[in-house]
Amino acid sequence: MIVAKKGIRMSRAVWVLSAVVLLMTGIAPRQVNAADKIDRTIPVRVAVLDFELVDTSLEGASYGVDKAETRRLLLISNLLHDLLAESAEYEIVDLSPAAAQLADAGFIHSCNGCETTIARSVGADRVITGTVHKISTLVLGIQMAERDVATGEVLRVVAAQIRGNTDQSWTHGLRWLVRNRLLAE
Repeated sequence: MIVAKKGIRMSRAVWVLSAVVLLMTGIAPRQVNAADKIDRTIPVRVAVLDFELVDTSLEGASYGVDKAETRRLLLISNLLHDLLAESAEYEIVDLSPAAAQLADAGFIHSCNGCETTIARSVGADRVITGTVHKISTLVLGIQMAERDVATGEVLRVVAAQIRGNTDQSWTHGLRWLVRNRLLAE
């Protein structure tokens, strides 16, 4: 077992797989120093992009797109918008003017930094992207990255492993990440 910060325990395989997914998405997490703490005194204008599914379980290839998972991606995307909008830390930027750019980008997790260009075009200071990595029907991971739009620098990456492919497990995992990682100091 590998023990991460705050006593989170994960197997070496899950840790390695999470690192591989982050590297595949072009996200290079860095050590956060005290001077790098995010200033929470005024709301940050943030573009929050919809979650995407990375399915390495082979179920999608075997059985096709799972409509329940497609619906869950929208469910947690909307939930993330709502939770961040309710906080005093973020001001959500409207992405509708960038609809064509988003459509042209394809999968944001593999667009090579296009999310910062899109976010800049709508006046955001930060952009949050997210993926749900489906390892199997039972094992999934939710990852989010927050980038500075001006520099493209990754400010932080947060991730949680969830068990079960249900509305409840997905929303519980997202709520936990927002409460304990995005909005927690």
